[in-house]
Amino acid sequence: MRGAALVGGLALLCLATACGGSADESADEPALNSDPAKISAAPAAGVVAPAKVEVIAGLTGCEADIRIEADELRQGACTTEDGGYLITTFPQERLKETWLDSASVYGGTYLVGTRWVVSAEPETLERFRGRLGGTIRELRGIGPEPGAS
Repeated sequence: MRGAALVGGLALLCLATACGGSADESADEPALNSDPAKISAAPAAGVVAPAKVEVIAGLTGCEADIRIEADELRQGACTTEDGGYLITTFPQERLKETWLDSASVYGGTYLVGTRWVVSAEPETLERFRGRLGGTIRELRGIGPEPGAS
C-alpha cells in the first residue's frame, strides 16, 4: 500500500513539473511500458465506472478516504474485506497514461478504466473487474526479475 502511495506521489510530482500537452485527447497514445494483460468485457451489470473516486469506491463497497486532491488526479484509499486498495482518477486520459508510465518503474498490477486506476492485489482486482469493467495491466518495473540470480 505504501508503494502505491509513493507511486501516486511520484506521479503527482512528475505531472506538476511536466510540460502541457495537446488538448486533443484522441491524439494521445498509450504508455509504451504498459501492456494490457487481459482485456475486460463490460461488467456483468453493464455499468462502467465513471472517473470519480467516490462512485468507484461505492461500487467496490467502501467509502474512500481522499488522500490526494490535485488538478491532475484525485486519489482515495479504501479498506474492505477485499483488503486495502487505492482508487486514482484523472480529468484526462493522457494524465492517466502518464501516471501509469511513471508507475511502471515500480511494477505491479492495476485495474485500469477510462480515466481511473485501482491499485490492489491481483485477486482483488479480478473481483473488482466484474463490478467496474476495465483492463488488468501488469507493469514490469525495473531491475531483475523476482527470483533471478
